[in-house]
Amino acid sequence: MHDHDFEHLLRGAELRVTRPRLAVLRAVRRHPHADTGSVLAAVRVEEPAVSHQAVYDVLGVLSESGLVRRIQPAGSVARYELRVGDNHHHVVCRSCGEVADVDCAVGVRPCLDASDTHGFVIDEAEVTYWGTCPACSTDRTPSQSRTTEGTR
Repeated sequence: MHDHDFEHLLRGAELRVTRPRLAVLRAVRRHPHADTGSVLAAVRVEEPAVSHQAVYDVLGVLSESGLVRRIQPAGSVARYELRVGDNHHHVVCRSCGEVADVDCAVGVRPCLDASDTHGFVIDEAEVTYWGTCPACSTDRTPSQSRTTEGTR
C-alpha cells in the first residue's frame, strides 16, 4: 500500500488525513504485529515530535474504524496489523513472543461452529495457536526439549 491508498482508506472511514495517522499506518505496514512501543519508535523516525499519547490515540481510532486490527494474545501486550476482515488467525511463540499470521483452514466463514450461539450472530472466530518458533526451537538443546515437552 502506498500513501495515497492510506489517504483513500482514511477518507473512506470518514477520518481526516493527518501526518500522525499516515505515519502510524506506514509503521504498522512495515512492522506487522508490532506493539504500541514499537509502532511509536517507528513513527518517531518520521515524526520525531509525535507523543506516545498521540500514537496510542491514533491506534485506537484506526482499530475502531476497522483500518487496523488489534490483537492481544493471552499474556501479551496489544499488537497491531493492517490485515483486516479476512478471518485469519495467529501463531505465537511461547519463548520469544513472535507472532505470525495463519490463514483460516476453513476459509471466509468462522472457523469454529459454536455448539450453542446463545442467540449471537457469529461473524468471526479468533484462534491463537501456541508453540515454539523455528529460531527458538533450534536454540533449545535436546535435554531442554525433553524437559519442556514432558511438562505439557
